[in-house]
Amino acid sequence: MIKFPTERDYSLTGPEAQRAIENGLAGAEWYRTPIDRKTMKALMRRSDGPALRDTALWFALLALTGAGGIVLWGSWWAVPFFIAYGVLYGSAADSRWHECGHRTAFKTVWMNDAVYQIASFMMMRNPVVWRWSHTRHHTDTIIVGRDPEISGMRPPQLIVIGLNLLGLVSAPQSFAALARNAMGRLSPDEADFVPESERPKAYWIARAHMAIYAATLVACLAIGSILPAMLIGLPRLYGTWLLLVLGLPQHLGLAEDVLDHRLNARTVLMNPVLRFLYWNMNFHMEHHMYPMVPYHALPRLHEAVKHDCPPPSPSLYAAWREIIPCVLRQLRDPHHFIRPQLPDGAGPARQSPPLAAE
Repeated sequence: MIKFPTERDYSLTGPEAQRAIENGLAGAEWYRTPIDRKTMKALMRRSDGPALRDTALWFALLALTGAGGIVLWGSWWAVPFFIAYGVLYGSAADSRWHECGHRTAFKTVWMNDAVYQIASFMMMRNPVVWRWSHTRHHTDTIIVGRDPEISGMRPPQLIVIGLNLLGLVSAPQSFAALARNAMGRLSPDEADFVPESERPKAYWIARAHMAIYAATLVACLAIGSILPAMLIGLPRLYGTWLLLVLGLPQHLGLAEDVLDHRLNARTVLMNPVLRFLYWNMNFHMEHHMYPMVPYHALPRLHEAVKHDCPPPSPSLYAAWREIIPCVLRQLRDPHHFIRPQLPDGAGPARQSPPLAAE
């Protein structure tokens, strides 16, 4: 049985990275619920229609709420408009970044890339660096030392999670990463997954992002108001709270170092409004099994695989009711995690050696 330290090294350049390679967890073969070829072909069929509709509505809502905030600036009536604008900018942009990064939202490639670039800027992410980061996340999902996007570390960082409801840790970190990229540098972790050939592009796009932020600051100084920053940049702080509420349940409290998305990803049933804001990323286990299925087909994918998967959380409230006790217990027992129950007749769980030995 492999013994892990109480506090693991989640960086991509520490001893856990080598351990993952030695244990056969890096770039390994994952379990996927079998789906017949005809059904899979239908699920993977791409279309511009749903994403054009949803993106037009998203941009319209951003324009309306932003305009309301501008017109009512200086009065308390502006507050609800900026709350809505912030959520549409600092939370909903994440799922648009995600789906268009996979190039599955639209059938037309340039439409995916255009929305990806816009949403990356809104989320304060370098689109080149994060495309490669997310590729690694899907290759080595929640494999410690390999996955750069693990947000639920053990023991849990509750203070960081709380501060990030207002983006007070994640936004400065993202801005610092952009500034570093703009100066022609990558962090050691970024250098682990961004190919040499992609790095000049990452540096130039970071400089473009920093130039926009600089222009926004100049506009604030010129008019003597933070209003321009309330529209560009600051929503990444005040509007990111819903993203944490929706996004942390994706993997939080579940197993590390397994090769089965049924054990390390969670599906949560949500209402139509939240599903629009989150672009169906609540069907997260299914997305990880088959990441090339467009967001608008994920409910159908859920129906196709649910016989082989743990039952979904029936609501966001139910998901957090399961997660919170687990996270609190992890403060004193970092090895504790939630073990989803597979239904009778499901394919056998594909576990890593440490989990299988428990």
